[in-house]
Amino acid sequence: MEPTSKFILPGILFLFTLTFGFWLSRLGKPYNGLVFNIHKLVALAAVVFAAIRIYNLLKGADIQPVVVTLAVVCVLCVIALFATGAFMSIGNLPHAPLLTVHKVALVVLSFSAVGMVYFLIAKPQ
Repeated sequence: MEPTSKFILPGILFLFTLTFGFWLSRLGKPYNGLVFNIHKLVALAAVVFAAIRIYNLLKGADIQPVVVTLAVVCVLCVIALFATGAFMSIGNLPHAPLLTVHKVALVVLSFSAVGMVYFLIAKPQ
């Protein structure tokens, strides 16, 4: 199986996470429990499948420092996304700064993940 095809499922799950996240934001507060839980579970599944795929690519590979750096950035962004999502759902903290961090972490995660997968698959010299 070609390495890029191994990221189709995590990519589809990521798109579903975005879809449910946009839907959730359009519904407004208080968040719809069903849509919120689907959003969380699909996001968790995307992270788990992506982590498994990346771990399998890293096994036995010559790991470049840029890959390690991008992996750390991805992990920090995932933690920030889950934390800000949880804090926003609680509802007793300021919503605007949490939403800003959530959006920034999403953009940084997207670019970091694409860069990491590129360096893992293309292995530029």
